[in-house]
Amino acid sequence: MKKVIYALILPLVVVSGLVFANREIKNETSEKSVPKPPSAAEKEAERKEWEATPEGVKFKKWEASPEGKKVYADAAKIRKHLSAFTNMEAVITSLSLPPGSRLGFGVMARINGVDYIVKFEPEKSQLEQLHSLKVNDKIILRSHHVSYAPKYSYPIVSGEYVERDRKVIFKRAPRKGGC
Repeated sequence: MKKVIYALILPLVVVSGLVFANREIKNETSEKSVPKPPSAAEKEAERKEWEATPEGVKFKKWEASPEGKKVYADAAKIRKHLSAFTNMEAVITSLSLPPGSRLGFGVMARINGVDYIVKFEPEKSQLEQLHSLKVNDKIILRSHHVSYAPKYSYPIVSGEYVERDRKVIFKRAPRKGGC
């Protein structure tokens, strides 16, 4: 009889020991705090530090150059549409990006007489519809973001919503895991 009781108590002790040890591990990981986002002063210090690097110096020279000023001026022309996420009429001018581009999938489009690079982050199911675009197609484009790079003579618009002939052909899927 004693052997049966010992045989039942021994697995109970082992299991409770494992549960208790697992609980301590979980408590240790939850006590670690999430890193705080950098303050404005820290961001400014990091930016100043970057501007002192060769890449930062090159970027500042490009910003001051006539080409950089033109890119910024072209981006400013659509800033109101970007901040309001309103429709912009565009005409596809090229189905390929400038040579040496590493932006992924994108097209060249003319909005209000100015050329822009429009880049997409499509899922595989959306590629077929985007590949159906042709030169001189008129599209409606919406975006929240424009970026610049010294490598390109055009502002880079992140395409988030595209429709052609009143049919949606691309809508950016929300990012997984948060923002």
